[in-house]
Amino acid sequence: MSMPDKPALEGLETKWDAQWEQAGVYAFRRDEATRETVYSIDTPPPTASGSLHIGHVFSYTHTDIVARFQRMLGKQVFYPMGWDDNGLPTERRVQNYYGVRVDPTLPYDPDFTPPHEGGDGKSIKAADQQPISRRNFIELCERLTEEDEQKFEELWRTLGISVDWKQTYRTISDDTRRTSQLAFLRNLERGEAYQSDAPTLWDVTFRTAVAQAELEDRDQPGAYHTLLFTSQDGDLRIDTTRPELLPACVAVVAHPTDERYKHLFGTEVETPVFGVKVPFVAHELAQPDKGTGVAMICTFGDTTDVTWWRDLQLPNRSVLGFDGRFVSEAPEAITSESGRAVYAEMAGKTVFSGRKALVDALQAAGRMIGEPKNITHPVKFFEKGDKPLEIVSTRQWYIKNGGRDADLRERLIELGRSIDWHPDHMRVRYENWVNGLTGDWLISRQRFFGVPVPVWYALDADGNTDYDKVLLPTPDQLPLDPSTDLPSGYTADQRGVPGGFVGEVDVMDTWATSSLTPQLVGGWGGRDQELWDLLFPFDLRPQGQDIIRTWLFSTVVRSNFENGKAPWKNAALSGWILDPDRKKMSKSKGNVVTPQGMLEAHGSDGVRYWAASSKLGMDATLDPQNPKMIKIGRRLAMKVLNAAKFVYQMEGEAGDIANPIDIDMIGELRNVIEKSTASLKAYDHAKALDTIETFFWTFCDDYLELVKERAYSGDPVGQGSAIRALRSAMEVLLRLLAPYLPFATEEVWSWTHDDSVHLAKWPTVHNLPSSAESRGILSAVGQALIMVRRAKTDAKVSQKTQVQSVTIAGPGEVLSRIEQASGDLAAVGRIGSLEFVAGDELEIRELQFADGEGPAAPAAAEPSGVDLPTQAIPVQQPAAEQPKDEPANSWDLPTQAIETRDLPGSEGR
Repeated sequence: MSMPDKPALEGLETKWDAQWEQAGVYAFRRDEATRETVYSIDTPPPTASGSLHIGHVFSYTHTDIVARFQRMLGKQVFYPMGWDDNGLPTERRVQNYYGVRVDPTLPYDPDFTPPHEGGDGKSIKAADQQPISRRNFIELCERLTEEDEQKFEELWRTLGISVDWKQTYRTISDDTRRTSQLAFLRNLERGEAYQSDAPTLWDVTFRTAVAQAELEDRDQPGAYHTLLFTSQDGDLRIDTTRPELLPACVAVVAHPTDERYKHLFGTEVETPVFGVKVPFVAHELAQPDKGTGVAMICTFGDTTDVTWWRDLQLPNRSVLGFDGRFVSEAPEAITSESGRAVYAEMAGKTVFSGRKALVDALQAAGRMIGEPKNITHPVKFFEKGDKPLEIVSTRQWYIKNGGRDADLRERLIELGRSIDWHPDHMRVRYENWVNGLTGDWLISRQRFFGVPVPVWYALDADGNTDYDKVLLPTPDQLPLDPSTDLPSGYTADQRGVPGGFVGEVDVMDTWATSSLTPQLVGGWGGRDQELWDLLFPFDLRPQGQDIIRTWLFSTVVRSNFENGKAPWKNAALSGWILDPDRKKMSKSKGNVVTPQGMLEAHGSDGVRYWAASSKLGMDATLDPQNPKMIKIGRRLAMKVLNAAKFVYQMEGEAGDIANPIDIDMIGELRNVIEKSTASLKAYDHAKALDTIETFFWTFCDDYLELVKERAYSGDPVGQGSAIRALRSAMEVLLRLLAPYLPFATEEVWSWTHDDSVHLAKWPTVHNLPSSAESRGILSAVGQALIMVRRAKTDAKVSQKTQVQSVTIAGPGEVLSRIEQASGDLAAVGRIGSLEFVAGDELEIRELQFADGEGPAAPAAAEPSGVDLPTQAIPVQQPAAEQPKDEPANSWDLPTQAIETRDLPGSEGR
């Protein structure tokens, strides 16, 4: 046995990470695995675009507790780590970091050096970014993400995440690209993927299409403008917040039951200033109580416009380009000279400037009533964007997801119900999302750093793209980039010429890759069929609740198409981290906390304890200036070191566990094993921690104090029983706490073992004497000890003060329990004699100090005594504070005294 003189938490992360890596403690040993013995985890790949935040630490700790627990149950745990390094977040970071932007027309420069690297003080505004080729840009993306991923791995190692670092993947690697492209081609072959030219939600900043799952509403200032159309009845008033889309108006609409307008259905009205005649139509989505009850249908102002346009088969008069500015040519429907002149004032302008130009024209023509009425209303944004979304007509690729197929929708809901959700109510969020879908999954993006859509198109004799003639690769050609690679049967000089071909330039949405994480890590697609059979369906998908609609749902969609079943047996959803004002922490809000400082200040075990104290699905508040729960976790880890040192430094032979209080403690520990094991199997790590921690503090504050005199006594029977019980309990507690406090428990375990506690078997009741049963002895004696200590505190004497006699009153059943451990109580309380008398509640009736001990007494009073109140001390009442110079646990004296009164689970100790 080798124990340090003064155990400390500092430096344990570096020490044990290196030893775990060298020994392969967390390696997945597939040669020893069968499907029954494997526990497979579909680990979330964090986005490699900057730094990890405290929310990552929170949720990944939850997963790591599961992985460590399953490993100790004897499972071969498949626990990989991925890096989500493609997509818009990476592109934006690279643009800002290096001061560059993509110009696809530029040639590749093999000697390119970026103008600067982030943080050197130079301007990186969009106007100052240097245009470079697509390939040069991708190389910068790869360089920066590799640097980020190395930093991420270092942080995960510091936190003690027990992944197998030989099982890693990147969402832009060749292997990932091959798998993603193969799955897409299989979707296309079966009719699950298709392309369509249709209205598309569009981000004008990134100039890319946006899927429904990537939307968020943000309250924005706006204004109602009352415009005057001309109907057969004269002026027709219409309120709108998008007057600038008037040149794109294709109809006006009212509700079919609105009596004010029934006579106008089927007639035409004329738009102001542009003089275009449009039909007056009826539709159920019109709102009679909104504005005047009449709305103008424009192509396209919002998603309702799209619905009206589709349902009523209206023409398309889009006026906004991909850059968010008005296109140069007015719609053909505007034929009047005055109307075309008004539009010419709008052409090339932004939405804001175009609106002003049109409002000025409307007011000058007397076709707008009054001034705009200011309002605040929700506006659709791309979740990563800075400007409101527009709707433009584009050709895009889609994968079916049940948004337009009732049978598929029901199938996806059925698969969701086959998964065990933790907590269960998260399943409702999944079903609400599926039932609320309004269209299929748009997967193509007009970006650069991503997995290319693997198709080409034939060009006709005039050089026009024939989108109906899609040229597909064979699986052995994957991965590929159609912008540089060639389709079978074509040569390079046929690219872009009549009768030749053109490559698809779009890339897939990042979720189109991440939705395949089980396939990426599991050897799917013929890469490693034996591994796939070992892992699938995976046992666990852990993730945040905010990406149920994206990552979780899209993975179910792909698994249904490829495997016809749910991709996992369990889904574990973590909550959010809230700041002190109860607001969700996020990079966009600027209130996010990076974890490195907290790990350095408080240690990894303390941070893990804070994360583990919250149940799945529950939000946790964190005050970076006063992280109370993290400090509590550090104290707990330090207590483990000190308590173990005290137990293991005892000399003497361990004997049979025969003393009643020793048996009672072991019996209570059996209950703790059963309860905590059941909680962890039910994915309730917080409840398991509370059960274990509550017992641990009872063990330290009550049991250790009560039996320490006997453990040092030299009596071969009493001492041997105490030492055996202490060592047995410590061995079990270390294993129970190992998933939560991996560094402190491994350090202590190494004092008495050559192997790792994280490969030790999870304790069962069979590890302890079957005769051990909890009869409440430890609890009762612990309460009596609290009362004795409180009496000494009230008398302002040291806890070492000798007591001549104590009379304890209480119910007979409670007193009989205390009597069975009266020797230990007397020894630790320095009590000469104990007397027990019947009473309704547990209380001290009399406490008499020995001669020369206790508080000063009147001369006539011989010996001195203390008058005690008759108020009973209820079970589990918090212990009184000890004198400042006298810690309750004298065996802690060599180290910093730890106050436990405010710790969870320490009530009564």
